Amino acid sequence: MIPAPSGATRLYVIVGDPTAQVRSPAGVTAAFAARGHDGILVPVQVAPVDLPDFLSVATRLKNLDGIVVTIPHKFACYQACTSATERAHFLRTVNLMRRRADGSWHGDMVDGLGFVGAARAKGIDPKGMRALLVGAGGAGSAIALALVEAGVSELAVHDSATERRDALVGQLDGLGRAPVRIGTSDPAGFDFVANATPAGMKDGDPLPVDVARLASSAYCGCVITRPEVSPFIAAARKVGCVTATGTDMYEQHQSIMVDFLLGRDGGE
Repeated sequence: MIPAPSGATRLYVIVGDPTAQVRSPAGVTAAFAARGHDGILVPVQVAPVDLPDFLSVATRLKNLDGIVVTIPHKFACYQACTSATERAHFLRTVNLMRRRADGSWHGDMVDGLGFVGAARAKGIDPKGMRALLVGAGGAGSAIALALVEAGVSELAVHDSATERRDALVGQLDGLGRAPVRIGTSDPAGFDFVANATPAGMKDGDPLPVDVARLASSAYCGCVITRPEVSPFIAAARKVGCVTATGTDMYEQHQSIMVDFLLGRDGGE
């Protein structure tokens, strides 16, 4: 049971455009209550052109303690952070912002932890796998880093935004942890296929990969939370693949999000 908010309730917002697909407001608010914290998370839909004005106002709201960031604001919100975790600095993107004692923002990026956690919850260990990632945006870059850190044998990155794709490939390949290269929409030969794009949120969206080329032994994961089962995941299941949805991903990293927002992650 989520307590009714009062004038003393601490406010947290999830900012994105769109926001209708987000699942975190109810779950995070319930998690706050379970931990004895009087807080509520609500969605705020803000267009990219209006984000600077929103952040300017948000910084002045004395009862606003944290911001969850979703598409398409993860790179821009990193720029608004005075401090951030090592992984957020490496990726230059955040999906979480916590109020610092001086009123400024501290950021983190945990999308990759949730995505890999969802795979492991399905019995899939990415270590030693050949992985294909579609999407090099905020979530995609975090997933790419998490896959490299999880020990994949190779990572291919596909994104129609070639400049963004090439920058991510170069950055991750430079770590020397695993070969990272430019990929295509052909999933043949890959053990682990990740969709980190919005493809499938709207009717008529093309599938992120050529599902006819998927091996039944491949694992397929997706970041989309609405629809609950994206067209990509539905197609992969027909092939016989083990899959995880965006909701599975969210469930894996909800506790990480709450720890960060409440300052219980051991960081800044």
